[in-house]
Amino acid sequence: MKKIFSAFIILLFIASCSTKKEGNMIVKGQIKGLKKGKLYLQKMNDTILVSVDSIVLLGDDNFILSDNIDTPEMYYLTFDGNTTEKRILFFGEKGTITINNRLDEFGINPTITGSKNQEILDKFQKINKRFKGERLDFIKKDFDAKKEGDTEKIAQLEKDYKKMMRRRFLFTANFAISNANSEAAPYIALTELYDASTKLLDTVNNSLSTDVKISKYGKRLNEYLLKIKAEKK
Repeated sequence: MKKIFSAFIILLFIASCSTKKEGNMIVKGQIKGLKKGKLYLQKMNDTILVSVDSIVLLGDDNFILSDNIDTPEMYYLTFDGNTTEKRILFFGEKGTITINNRLDEFGINPTITGSKNQEILDKFQKINKRFKGERLDFIKKDFDAKKEGDTEKIAQLEKDYKKMMRRRFLFTANFAISNANSEAAPYIALTELYDASTKLLDTVNNSLSTDVKISKYGKRLNEYLLKIKAEKK
């Protein structure tokens, strides 16, 4: 009888260890072609990237990962092997988020649904892509002008570049303000407007809703503003 009872306890222990606890954010989907390997759900903890969940894939490229999340923030989906430098970056939030991608194109245009903040970030990135293209074009023209020693063209390019950057800053600020009830707004300000004027950052910060102001990136934006204001005194 003792042996039976002991075996029963051991089975209960194994069952409890193997039962995966699900958080309030479920990340699921398919990485086509990833038949073998370990998939990680990661996020930044201060300045360190930490794994919050993982799954070993053996013959099945579908996955389910989870985490308990208090406020929307950026997460990474990575896997082991030779391509660990490739990552899928997405805005995590409560609920179910579905991510679909291919192994040979991992991190390139993944399909992400279920995250409202990600939808807003995707809209911003589509338009911001144009500014990035313009910036690269300016860099090439400036390089060619310097190579030719065309000082007049260099001066004009510098003026045009400053105008383009002002347009980019204004567009980014207006986009953040129009989405002030989304945690994506302070994140966009922190990543795209860090070198903008304090006045512009203040305008974005003051437009944020109460809930967004107390979110992770809302707090960080306010802390960043206080820091740069103190440095200017």
